[in-house]
Amino acid sequence: MEVHAHTHTPRKKWTHYFWEFLMLFLAVFCGFLAEYQLEHKIERDREKRFIETFIEDLRSDTDISRVLRFRKQKMERMDSLMLLLSTGQIKGNENHLYFFGRTLIRTASFISNDRTISQLKSSGSLRLIRKEQAADSMMSYQSLVETIHSNQEDDRIERRAADPVLSRMFNPFVFDKMVTIEGINRPANNPPLRSYDPAIQQDLAYYVHQLRGSNFILQSRLALLKEKQEHN
Repeated sequence: MEVHAHTHTPRKKWTHYFWEFLMLFLAVFCGFLAEYQLEHKIERDREKRFIETFIEDLRSDTDISRVLRFRKQKMERMDSLMLLLSTGQIKGNENHLYFFGRTLIRTASFISNDRTISQLKSSGSLRLIRKEQAADSMMSYQSLVETIHSNQEDDRIERRAADPVLSRMFNPFVFDKMVTIEGINRPANNPPLRSYDPAIQQDLAYYVHQLRGSNFILQSRLALLKEKQEHN
C-alpha cells in the first residue's frame, strides 16, 4: 500500500489580504474620481454653451432699437393730438387729427428670443451657471422681458378700447384711403370729421392719456433692457 503525503497550502498572511483590499479600493476610488472629473467637465462645457447661446439670443434681440424709435415717435404724435384736443383746435386741423387719430392705434411690439432661458428653466439646468453674477444677470434680463410683454398686452387692450371713440369721431372712408402698403399717409386737404361733438373729443383725450402712460412705461423699460443687453 502506497502512502501519499498530504500537501498543505501555506496560509496567506493578513498583510496580503490588506494589500489586495487596498489595491481594490484604490482602483474603485480612481474610477470614481475619473467619472467625477468627466461629469464635472461635461457640466462646465454645458455651462459655457448656455452662456454662449444666451449671448447669441441677446444679439438677436435687435428689435429693441426699432421699437424704441417707434415709441418715441408715437409719444410725439400723441402729445400733438392731446394739444389739439385740449385747446379745442379742431376745425382747420382735420388733416392733423386724422393722421394722429389713425396712428394712435398702431404699434410695434418687441419680441425676445428666449431660447436659452426656456431651456434652462424646463431642464432645471440653471444650477449649471456657477457664477452668481451671470445667473442673476440672465434672470434679471428675462424678468424685464416678461414685464415688457405684459406691458405690451396692456397697451393692446387700451388701443382696442379706443376704437369705438375713433369710429364716432372720424370718417372710416377717409381712414381707409390713408392706409397704403408703405404705411399711414396723411389725407388730402382737411376732410371733415364724422363728429365735432366736444364730448367725443374728451373721450378720445382720455384714451390718449391712457396710451401715453403705457407708452412712457414701455419706453422706459425698453431703454433699460437695451442697456442690459449692451452690458452683457
